[in-house]
Amino acid sequence: MDDGLRVTDRWVVPAGELRERFSRSSGPGGQGVNTADSRVELSYDVANSPAVPEWLRSRALDRLANRLVDGVLTIAASEHRAQLANREAARARMTALLREAAAPPPPTRRATRPSRGAKERRLAEKKRQSQRKRDRRADDD
Repeated sequence: MDDGLRVTDRWVVPAGELRERFSRSSGPGGQGVNTADSRVELSYDVANSPAVPEWLRSRALDRLANRLVDGVLTIAASEHRAQLANREAARARMTALLREAAAPPPPTRRATRPSRGAKERRLAEKKRQSQRKRDRRADDD
């Protein structure tokens, strides 16, 4: 549990840069509900971390902008009853978020025109549809 997060081949977040806070989970519980601090908040300072490669920092900050507070990414996990399971869930979610933020942008779309066959098929279908509607009309002549 004390090893870092491997985001990509070139980006590993050291365990020393991750901050964990524990608190009581909400929701129903049994006898240990008032004593077990099983909720985990995992925080990582993306903006000021020396582990983030410079070429990746701006991309990650742009993509995570709506989740950052002063450059710090925070994940809360409280879906499990055990603190260890919540710690693992928070680390997995943090890794997935950072990996998604580090992914290269998709290739730009190249504009294309419809082929001649596609145009002809579209026009033929329009003619069939108009003929079908014409045939449904009642002739009052």
